[in-house]
Amino acid sequence: MKLILTSLRATLVLATITCGAYPLLITVASQAFFNDQANGSLITDKDGTVRGSALLSQNFTAENYFHPRPSAAGSGHDAASSSGSNLGPTSQKLNDAIKERIGAYRATNGLAADAKVPADAVTASGSGLDPHISVKNAELQAPRVAKARKMSVEKVRALIAANTTKPGFGILGDAGVNVLKLNLALDDVERVFQLVPSK
Repeated sequence: MKLILTSLRATLVLATITCGAYPLLITVASQAFFNDQANGSLITDKDGTVRGSALLSQNFTAENYFHPRPSAAGSGHDAASSSGSNLGPTSQKLNDAIKERIGAYRATNGLAADAKVPADAVTASGSGLDPHISVKNAELQAPRVAKARKMSVEKVRALIAANTTKPGFGILGDAGVNVLKLNLALDDVERVFQLVPSK
């Protein structure tokens, strides 16, 4: 009976710590110091409507938007099915898919038949939900987006620069452009432009 009571007390103490005190402490600390990250890094538009998360890609396909990386998550960009394709460099299926994507990327962005295409434009990330594209990828898409929106390429490039995330501590990783933030910034600029009366 003594062993049973000791076991029950130990279970009660551990349950209080691990199921009560610790989660409460982490929740309070995360809300106090990392509120944005703890709540999903959600991005809202000017009306306060949630448009997505800064941590997850979305499948933009219209000509007037920047396009994200290809995705192997579920049917593509499915946040509930984060995954890669699991195809290796010797996979013929992967090689065929990359060749097809290269052709489509060149055609969509009006590039020459022998133009170099950034790797991130034709390969999926390990999660299938990478919200960023390379700066080079964004710059190659800029003329198409500018033409579709009747904006100057310089203005679009300025928005790319404004939505570029620098490497961690200046040295870790590469600079990347958050596609959702960039596309929402484009919409904001276009909305403001439409509200300004023509002279």
